[in-house]
Amino acid sequence: MSRVPAATNTLRILRHLASRRGPISAMSIATALELPRSSVYHLLSAMSEAGFVVHLEEERLYGIGPAASELSTAYLRQAPLARIANTALAALVDRLGETAHLSVLLGRDVVYVLEMRASGRPVLVTDVGVRLPAHLTASGRAILAGLSAVQIRALYPDKTAFADPPGESWSPIRLRSELQNVRRRGWAVESGDVTEGLSSVAVAVHDHLGWPTAAIALTFEDNRVGPDEHGRLAGELQAVADRLAAKLRTG
Repeated sequence: MSRVPAATNTLRILRHLASRRGPISAMSIATALELPRSSVYHLLSAMSEAGFVVHLEEERLYGIGPAASELSTAYLRQAPLARIANTALAALVDRLGETAHLSVLLGRDVVYVLEMRASGRPVLVTDVGVRLPAHLTASGRAILAGLSAVQIRALYPDKTAFADPPGESWSPIRLRSELQNVRRRGWAVESGDVTEGLSSVAVAVHDHLGWPTAAIALTFEDNRVGPDEHGRLAGELQAVADRLAAKLRTG
């Protein structure tokens, strides 16, 4: 038995939350882990204060918080997915001649963990380590589209959650509409929302639970690649994403 039961139970709760497809109640955590309800509530409260858990008060549910997501982001930067994707994206860039990148979600931002710039293509703002508002990027939209409605409401409860660029006005309703389009197509797109004259298409990379672990994207100049080519590029990305997901499942 662990000499630090509180620490052990905290990690058990985090692992259990990470294995669920969405936020869950404290009662279900206590039942699944065979822990006293009072202990579960105390641990969840401490984890919420530290940002490792998000408490959705209206639904009385708990989910993984941004601090836990930051740990997973660090893991992805250092290990499997970035290393696996490095070769796959390099081959994609060589074949298509467009710049590709890999990113993960951190709170309401996407963080770019890998970029493969195609020869002769413009330098992008999506360098490794750069954070951008997820709702403005194709990569962010691809990942957000794979989250539950409860998680989207928690991340974007009202208009104040959005960092609007000049001349734009985002709202939860507009975001939900955009994410519905992503789910319908199977891929995300943004045109000029990050950099004028450039567009991106992106697809999510899913883990063994079906969660959107990351996104891979291609960015290109609008005067060379028109909207009629977006679907074809998304298909190329999806083939790579499927291979990356398979490698993650097999280790």
